[in-house]
Amino acid sequence: MFLLILGLILWVGAHYFKRLAPDARARLGDPGKGLVAVLIVAGVVLMVIGYRGADFIPVWNPPGFLVHVNNLLMVLAFWIFGSSAAKGAKAWPAYRTRHPQLLAVKTWAVAHLLVNGDLASIILFGGLLAWAVVSVILINRAEPGWTPPPHAGRATYIRLVVITAVIFAVVVGIHTWLGVSPFPA
Repeated sequence: MFLLILGLILWVGAHYFKRLAPDARARLGDPGKGLVAVLIVAGVVLMVIGYRGADFIPVWNPPGFLVHVNNLLMVLAFWIFGSSAAKGAKAWPAYRTRHPQLLAVKTWAVAHLLVNGDLASIILFGGLLAWAVVSVILINRAEPGWTPPPHAGRATYIRLVVITAVIFAVVVGIHTWLGVSPFPA
């Protein structure tokens, strides 16, 4: 559990460094970008190792039907994240929300909290959900104005459907390979 929590601390600290200590971050200049990237990658590695190695401590027992809700939310999370990827015009909901990637992380975290009732999952997914919520608040305070981007055309939506389906299939494959089936038995 220690490595999981340390990974979360590195992830959050590296991401918040620019917002909470802008002068210190500015003094680091371009080499600071590399340092932040290393801290973020180290955070991810520690979260994965810590989560995989954590003892299973049940907190609550999620009902089986939530697996279906989780899967729908995961497709939505991939869609939301991808909706922000196009240059210029954005697909729904990226043209309606200022932080579609953070919205995707929040959707991903909630989806995983619905189907994982153990302490390590609550710490990992709850921690990342809290990080994303606070990130939105910090960014909005630092940069109050926002102009919605133009709406994307049909071709962007078609690409987004294909990309979302492929990424969902890849993630299902990875989960299955790791021994965690995202589908009910």
